[in-house]
Amino acid sequence: MTIKNLFSTRHMVKESLVAGEIPTSRKAYGTTLRIALPSVVEMTSISFIMMFSTAMVGRLGPESVAAVGLVSQPRMIFMALFFALNVGVTAVVARRKGEEDRTAARLCVRQAILIGLAIGVIMTILAVSLARPMMYLAGAQYDTIDLSSSFFRITSMGLILNSLTMTISAAQRGIGNTRVTMVVNIAANLVNVLFHFMLIDGRLFFPALGVEGAAIAVLISGAVGAVFAVLSLLKKDAYLKITRRDSWRLDIPMIKNIAKIGGNSIFEQMFLRIGFFAYALIIARLGTAEFASHHIAMQMMHLSFTFADGIAIATTALVGQNLGRERPDLSFMYGKIGQRMAFVVSVFLVIFAVLGRYWFVSMFTTDPDIIQISAGLMLIMAAILPIQTSQIVMGGSLRGSGDTRYVALTMLITVALVRPLSSLFMVYGLGMGLAGAWYAIILDQGLRLILLYGRFVRGKWTKIRL
Repeated sequence: MTIKNLFSTRHMVKESLVAGEIPTSRKAYGTTLRIALPSVVEMTSISFIMMFSTAMVGRLGPESVAAVGLVSQPRMIFMALFFALNVGVTAVVARRKGEEDRTAARLCVRQAILIGLAIGVIMTILAVSLARPMMYLAGAQYDTIDLSSSFFRITSMGLILNSLTMTISAAQRGIGNTRVTMVVNIAANLVNVLFHFMLIDGRLFFPALGVEGAAIAVLISGAVGAVFAVLSLLKKDAYLKITRRDSWRLDIPMIKNIAKIGGNSIFEQMFLRIGFFAYALIIARLGTAEFASHHIAMQMMHLSFTFADGIAIATTALVGQNLGRERPDLSFMYGKIGQRMAFVVSVFLVIFAVLGRYWFVSMFTTDPDIIQISAGLMLIMAAILPIQTSQIVMGGSLRGSGDTRYVALTMLITVALVRPLSSLFMVYGLGMGLAGAWYAIILDQGLRLILLYGRFVRGKWTKIRL
């Protein structure tokens, strides 16, 4: 197959599956880009801002970098229910958008907001109460336990705000309105950067609060994001407009519809968090310097993830909408378009990771040992990036169809089992240290791509009804 045919829409769908006119490559890629580009801008800006924040914390020393890094996976555990809920929200709203049932789409949003707020209250109370035990469990040592516990406790106070923002953003993505979510998240994260700048080192009459200042900045930015998200639903011409006159009573049929998809995603998130938490714990046990190096290298991994996730958001919406229009052939096409786009992006990221690795890691630390370790990890990452970007888009396509049960099973096998077990074997059994943990990512991501892409091309997901 030639390169031209590989990227042509005419060759993405089998003749036996075609149910109508197939758009030209130019039109189809344009449609995908129209939805994906704001999401890519949104996700990458968030990633850059996170890197900038990490760089500012990095000036406080490796203990501070490690302390902030230790918070990541425990925080994600408490946000797992939000992620699961929002997978259901995006899938249901996208399907109703395709069916041109605006009333049901708006009802889905209202129900999701009620559920999200209830979950947010519970998770906030639990996270704030369990901050220190969670940090011990995450592998915090004597030099990071106080800093990490404080950072976790403060940022967890905003979980209810995060829930509201994430739920509304998920619904907006379902209708393809990614510009709104871009504005919401960029505004919030610009505020995050501003307060990081003022509160970490003490500028513009603010006290120097160090790591706690970084946590307060995260909390303030969460409030700003929630305000912008709610405002997006109050506009007169908003497709998902909400008002006080709307019914805010629980609607059991709609909740069941969301739970049908989100319920399986709960297991996916559980497997993800168990796997990532165990993996982070293995690395944390190697020592503060190793964990700081890992956290710095992961900034590049997060950047590649955001590019792919931005494209996956577009494929999730387009797959769901076209299934609602009874055009599974177009769902196939848009899934493959997203995968092709993600792979092209990964090529440029690989080049940057190889050639710019020392410059990149030096933004976060001046410690020569940590720079050397982190730069070495980025060479391993170069082999991971093309695999990672493709599997992320394939997973997004399956979620858009509602095939979340299979995605959850895939995460159980690859993230919860393969990654931590192979890490243990390579790190301790083979004595490969931190590098062994990163080789385990290659096994995890490679198997994930095989399983998700195989499921996608078989097409069983086109038969799912919502």
